[in-house]
Amino acid sequence: MAVYSMTGYATAHLGGPAAAGPGESARDSRPGLGVEIRSVNSRFLDLTFKLPDDLRGTEPALRDMLSTRLKRGKVEVRAWIEGRADALPRPPSAQDLQKLVGLQDAVRTWLPTAAPLSVAEVLQLTARQQGSPGELHDGLVGLAQTALDGLLDAREREGKRLAAMLLDRLSQLRQLAKDAQPLIPQLVAQQRQRFIDRWNEALGAGAAAALGNTITSDMAQDRALTEATAFAIRIDVAEELTRLDSHLVEIERLLKKGADMGKRLDFLIQELHREANTMGSKSSNLELTRISVDMKVLIEQMREQVQNLE
Repeated sequence: MAVYSMTGYATAHLGGPAAAGPGESARDSRPGLGVEIRSVNSRFLDLTFKLPDDLRGTEPALRDMLSTRLKRGKVEVRAWIEGRADALPRPPSAQDLQKLVGLQDAVRTWLPTAAPLSVAEVLQLTARQQGSPGELHDGLVGLAQTALDGLLDAREREGKRLAAMLLDRLSQLRQLAKDAQPLIPQLVAQQRQRFIDRWNEALGAGAAAALGNTITSDMAQDRALTEATAFAIRIDVAEELTRLDSHLVEIERLLKKGADMGKRLDFLIQELHREANTMGSKSSNLELTRISVDMKVLIEQMREQVQNLE
């Protein structure tokens, strides 16, 4: 299955200027419909509609449509009724004009200083959209379906790009973990030798004579081994590397499986960051510290992109 981003944009148009035939005049062309759908990342599915009054009744059908096909994201749907830019307004009927005159006279009876209606105001008040409410409803639902298909295509393309980036970061993290593996026994061996050297220096400086020769070379070796063992336990990050590798395997599996995975990936990224932090706190070597820092940089990059996955 595909990996979907929560970021996308699509628009669709129906009728309007593009639908006017060669012999159709501006006065005869019907107003068209336009709709755009845009989405950004969000923890849940958050739908917002900006519809003209004539299309407000379509919102429940649009909400059901989007809720069925989208799982997460802040989604905004905007629709409008289009008309030809060069189309002249339809002349008002005598009945409409009579109603307006009656209303104006009634208002001016109580408000004699009220300004009379202008031609533009008369045309605006008597204007009527062509097409029944049912036609507008059906047209918008079909148009929104087309725009939603386009939005899903855009989200799939963005999701594919994000998945490729995440897989690349997984590869880099695996390489860093591989680089860290041989550092642990080296550090333990170096620390063991450092303890032995210190004991030998102390013995050579007369410490043995001062203690009545109670400290021997064998005791120094035993003490150095004890200290080295405690040090090895303290700096051992094998467990962290094992857990980190298991998290990387699970993330790769989810990316290849597809579908909705954003919340699970977000949790796994938090676990990756925990393991990298623990490695850094146990580090007693500049190289291991560098590896831990590089890991956290890559994990942070992954965290930012995972926030966009559905």
